[in-house]
Amino acid sequence: MKKLDKQQVYKDPLYGYIHVDYELIKKLINSTLFQRLRRIRQLSGVQMVFHGAEHSRFSHSLGVYEIANRFLTVPDIKKALNEREQLVFLSAALLHDIGHGAYSHAFEDIFDVDHEHIGSELVVKNKELRAILDTIDINFATDVSSVLKKEKKFPLIEQLISSQLDADRLDYLERDAYFTGAAYGHIDLDRLIRVMYIKEGQIVFKISGIHAIENYLISRYHMYWQVYYHPVSRAYEVVLEKIYQRVKDLLILGYKFVGNVEPLKNIIENPSNLDNYIEIDDFYVNGLISSFTKSSDDILRELSLDFLNRRIWGYLNDVPENQEKIDKIKSEYKPDELKYFTTYRTVENSTYKDDDVRYGDQIFILLENGKISTLKEQSKIIESLMQSGTKTDPKFFYRKQ
Repeated sequence: MKKLDKQQVYKDPLYGYIHVDYELIKKLINSTLFQRLRRIRQLSGVQMVFHGAEHSRFSHSLGVYEIANRFLTVPDIKKALNEREQLVFLSAALLHDIGHGAYSHAFEDIFDVDHEHIGSELVVKNKELRAILDTIDINFATDVSSVLKKEKKFPLIEQLISSQLDADRLDYLERDAYFTGAAYGHIDLDRLIRVMYIKEGQIVFKISGIHAIENYLISRYHMYWQVYYHPVSRAYEVVLEKIYQRVKDLLILGYKFVGNVEPLKNIIENPSNLDNYIEIDDFYVNGLISSFTKSSDDILRELSLDFLNRRIWGYLNDVPENQEKIDKIKSEYKPDELKYFTTYRTVENSTYKDDDVRYGDQIFILLENGKISTLKEQSKIIESLMQSGTKTDPKFFYRKQ
C-alpha cells in the first residue's frame, strides 16, 4: 500500500483540491477505463435545458472519491476500517461509475444492460484494472467488486457509497447544481461529516445535525423535479432511445448502415462482452448519429436530425382529460412511424422513504442519551413530506409534425 512521495492534487470547483496519497489511486485514475469517463457526460439530456451541464462522469467520480477521503477524517470511520479496508473504500468510490455507458441511462434501457453490474465485472476482468488492483493483493479486486455488487462483505463501506445519504449522492447533487446553475442542490457537506458517527456497526448522525439532513433531502427532491426530470430533458432523451431502438430493429433486418455500427451490433448479439461495451461512449454515439443524418432510412434520418439539432418533441400529461388530444396526435402517424415517433414515459420520486429493509435505506439519528432513533421519528418536516407520498409524472411524448 505504497504512498506517493508527494501528494497529488486535482483542482476542483467544489472542493478546491481533490487529494491523492496512494500510488494505487493515481494509477487507477490514469487507467484507460477511468479516462474513458471523460467521454461520458454526467447529465445526458439535461444539457439541452441547462447549457452549463457539460461535466463528465470523470469529474463526478473524482468528487465521490474526495468525499470518501473526507469521510475517513471521521474518527469513528477511520477507527473502524484498517488501511486495506480504507483503500477498498477509496477504490470503490473512485470506480463506482466505471461501467457507465454512453449518455448514461438511455443506453441501458434499450440494450438491457446495467452499469453497476458491468462496473463490478470490469473491476475483476479488465486486464489493466485488475493488474493495478492486484498490486495490493490477489483478493483486492474481488473485494472492491463486492462493494459495487452490494454483497454485504463490507456493509459499512457499502453504506458510505450507496445508501440514502452517501458519497455518490452528496457529490452529484452539489456538482450538478453547480454546473446547471440550479439553486436547489446545495448541501452542508462539512456539517454532515462533523455529525457522522458509527453506532452498533451502523452510520448514524448526531441529532444536532438534523437540519443539514433535512436540507439535503429537500434539495435532492427539488433537483429531481427541476433538473433531472425536466420534461425537455426527458423529451430529448426519448429521441436518443428511439434512435437506439431503430438501429436495433434495422440491424435485425440486415439494413446496411453508413456509419460503423459494429460496436452496437456486438452489444446486441453479446451484451456480456465487456470489450464491446467499453468501445461505446458519447463521442462514438455522436459520430454515429451524425452519420445517420445521411441515412436512406427516413425514420432514422429524421430522428438523428432531431437529436443533433435540438428539435425537442412535444409532450402532454398522460391524464384522462388529455386522452382525446393524445389519440388525435397518434392518429396522424403512419403505422410504422407510431413506434418511433410517440412514446409514454413515467417518472416518480419522493422526498424520503424508510419502509425498505435493505441495508442503508434508512437514515439513523443519534440522540443525546446515546440511543438510536430514525429520521422519521425525529423530523416533523420529513415525516410530513413522507405522508404526502410519492409524486408521479406520466407523460406522452411525440415528434412534432
